Amino acid sequence: MARSGMMILMNASLMVSATITMAASPPPERGSGPFPALFEERASLPDHVVYRPAKPGRDPLPVYIFGNGGCSADGTSSRNHLLEIASHGYLVIASGTIPKAGPKPGATGGPLQAQTATRLMTDAIDWVARENVRPGSPLRGRIATDRIAVSGWSCGGLQALTIGSDPRVRTVVAMNTGFFNDGKSPIPGIVSDKALLGRLHTPVLYVLGGPDDIAHANGSDDFRRLQAVPAALVDIPVGHGGTYMQPHGGLAAQVVTQWLDWQLKGDGKARARFAGPGCGWCRDTRLTITRNAAL
Repeated sequence: MARSGMMILMNASLMVSATITMAASPPPERGSGPFPALFEERASLPDHVVYRPAKPGRDPLPVYIFGNGGCSADGTSSRNHLLEIASHGYLVIASGTIPKAGPKPGATGGPLQAQTATRLMTDAIDWVARENVRPGSPLRGRIATDRIAVSGWSCGGLQALTIGSDPRVRTVVAMNTGFFNDGKSPIPGIVSDKALLGRLHTPVLYVLGGPDDIAHANGSDDFRRLQAVPAALVDIPVGHGGTYMQPHGGLAAQVVTQWLDWQLKGDGKARARFAGPGCGWCRDTRLTITRNAAL
């Protein structure tokens, strides 16, 4: 049931994305953080959308690499979430492109087809390493290439979990996702293998949508299997669609930003939101948080 339900929802997410691109879109948000953000395409990084502070501060930017819901090729489909994170001093890279104006074809109703390959997330990691040293790059020396997070929604979350074992990754954020409990992936080219969880070497955050999230059983099972690395599971009862396009990315973006501030910036106040007997999120009635013994 969870597997077939996820297929339906991921197909639906593609249809919703297609519908949104046909309508006039409001001006993009800039995020609520201290560094108003923008998004753009870069010729040196095809098939990706880069989100960044328009005027970064002095500190190098940690990196947040994101796989889209449905593994779609719309790199702006979760833009409020991504702009919010970028506005807090992060370089954010989503697989896909910025959709061009005009009607877009909808989903065919057949089996879900991933429009972005998992390797695009690794390509983004490779790019930040090059861009940080490339002569003439506006980001030269401005990227914290030793502080990289990989994340994604639903199908994109499976991609993030798959590449999370890359030694350059410092933390994994898996959103409304989880390897399928029957071990079979219904999406050609997308891996679903619980054995990959044993290769993760960093702290892991799962953000699920409560019992109505069709990925809840898969993600919860993943979390229970994580014993060797620190891990937390945050449930926000909004279903599989998450809060990605709510203003400033909604509650999930707040949770993810604070996790990144802890894991990639060493922020003690952010740590206190997740760790310790009186953790801040433990007292927040809008969500529930479960932590493993390693955290």
